[in-house]
Amino acid sequence: MASDIQERIKKLIVDRRLPSGAPLPTETDLMELFGVSRNSVREALKALQAMGIVEIRHGFGTYVGPMSMAPMIEGLTFRTVAGHYRGEDSLLQLLELREAVETGLIARLAGRVPAADLAELDALVSRMEEEAAGGAVRADTDRAFHAALYRGLDNLLLSEVLEAFWDAFHRVRTDLVEAPQPDPETTCRQHREILEAVRSGDATRAEEAVRDHFGNIRTRLRSARYAR
Repeated sequence: MASDIQERIKKLIVDRRLPSGAPLPTETDLMELFGVSRNSVREALKALQAMGIVEIRHGFGTYVGPMSMAPMIEGLTFRTVAGHYRGEDSLLQLLELREAVETGLIARLAGRVPAADLAELDALVSRMEEEAAGGAVRADTDRAFHAALYRGLDNLLLSEVLEAFWDAFHRVRTDLVEAPQPDPETTCRQHREILEAVRSGDATRAEEAVRDHFGNIRTRLRSARYAR
């Protein structure tokens, strides 16, 4: 029953073209609309809230949720941790998933990144070089580079999926892995190479640069000590 009500609430959101943050009918209205009990409506709404489809604001009502990638991040994170403790190379598998997506996208960007984004990427690599001189490139700077790089695809869903992969990977790696720190000069060189390949419009070179970057991460993971 609850799953059927969930589908009907989702259909209501779609049919009424409700955006994130829009108010939904009250519990009483939903009971009357679907001909079901209050408990059934509440059970369905709680399940939809867990998926980010609705947001329950106690004392105010129920609204269309942000439909974020948070449930996907939690699922990827838990699956990777559980797989690790079963003896699987789940963190490497997650890395390979990121690599497959990014190498599949980079060729589409070669020669097509807007000038403003290229300028931002230049600034980020320069920041990496400054941080490297201090001993380590910050993870936030690395993340900002990849976000700016793929922004040129003008595809919000792709950007959100890439962010979800990043969040899951780094949360799990922080908890499970004691890996050698990346060589900051290598990190700067690899990001500079990705940027120059994209700027030059050389799709093959861009793919090779991304694979080289992920290959370096993979090597460090394979030499890491894992928590068990």
